[in-house]
Amino acid sequence: MSITEAIFLGAVQGVFMFFPVSSTSHLVLSQHILINRGSALPNPETPEMLLFDLVVHVGTLVSIAVVFRRQLSGFLRSVLHEFAGARGGSGGERSAAAGAFSPVPGRPGGRDRPPYLFTRLLILGLVSTAVSGVLGLPLFRLAEQVFARPIMIAATLTITGVLLYWTDVVPPRERGLRDITLTVALAIGIAQALSLLPGLSRSGLTIVAALAVGLKRPWAAQYSFFIAFPTIIAATGLQSVLALRGAGPVSISAAAQLTGFAVAAVVGIFALKLVVTLLYRAKFRYFAYYVWTVAAAVVVTVGLGRL
Repeated sequence: MSITEAIFLGAVQGVFMFFPVSSTSHLVLSQHILINRGSALPNPETPEMLLFDLVVHVGTLVSIAVVFRRQLSGFLRSVLHEFAGARGGSGGERSAAAGAFSPVPGRPGGRDRPPYLFTRLLILGLVSTAVSGVLGLPLFRLAEQVFARPIMIAATLTITGVLLYWTDVVPPRERGLRDITLTVALAIGIAQALSLLPGLSRSGLTIVAALAVGLKRPWAAQYSFFIAFPTIIAATGLQSVLALRGAGPVSISAAAQLTGFAVAAVVGIFALKLVVTLLYRAKFRYFAYYVWTVAAAVVVTVGLGRL
């Protein structure tokens, strides 16, 4: 992989990680296109190429940390405050805890929080991640098959478009932070596991699942990106082990992987800000039109024998 290819693929990941149109499918399709044009890239389904995909996924975690830095830091402070057993504390402490994980930085959100709310949210987030891991293992082999078949990616992209369109027409939801339950965490974890299949967007599916179980739009978005941290880190660790156990050496250089990581992080910051704005304004149908167009283009291209 050349540095130019790493920059291109990192930019694709940075944009489409947060656009709810499946970053994995766009990475895979981009890799197929490069290979068909004479690139020496490994095949998309090989362990080393899957490892590169996960490295640029980790790059986009930096984007989440930057965009949601105030919410995440407030959330962590609140968890530590609760672990210390201080339910009351000073007014400043209560304000900091109440403002954590808020869609509007610094705005408490009205009602008093129940005791240990943020510790419970942390546990529920880990439950979502664990469910994704347990269900994701048997889906992993199927995902590899989809990687190798662009026509299957077209089918999953079509499904993603239908789900994204639904998010714009669904009535307003009522669940807030205090209403996130085990059922909600399980539903979102299952959706995240399904997003292992290329063409099914992780952010799109988790936000759809959150809205389906009644979460308000801001909480749906923030919970989705919150659980991305442990999920992507765990997936990267697993794929690293699988790649290192492969029969041959990894041909993608460290320089190419670091370049892809950095580009994905920087591009992802701008993409995430745009996605959050569009979600709050119920404008996800534009992404639905886009993925349907991409799916149709893939079908035509495959039919012509060019992909």
